[in-house]
Amino acid sequence: MKIGNPIDKATGSSSSHRTEGATTTSSGKTSSLDGGVSQSAKVSLSPMATSLFSGSDPAFDAGKVDKVKQSIDDGTYKVDPEVIADKLISNAKDLLKRSSN
Repeated sequence: MKIGNPIDKATGSSSSHRTEGATTTSSGKTSSLDGGVSQSAKVSLSPMATSLFSGSDPAFDAGKVDKVKQSIDDGTYKVDPEVIADKLISNAKDLLKRSSN
């Protein structure tokens, strides 16, 4: 998602937009005039986003990562091109199904 005016970013100009209680510059920085944060400026994260930020993603297996890293360091890691090709084809099929729906 792009925020701001692309022309301002390209030229490096720093225009500002004043709203009730704050001034926002084209760089995206907001300086509060009343010292507080309005309700509309608060963010709440979904449980999925919270788990990603906390590092407790169940899909991440640190032990597996360590084994792969060690085999790469040892020079024993083998790439199976057939498995890679099969997964690329499978992913492409999934993407095509999604785009046709």
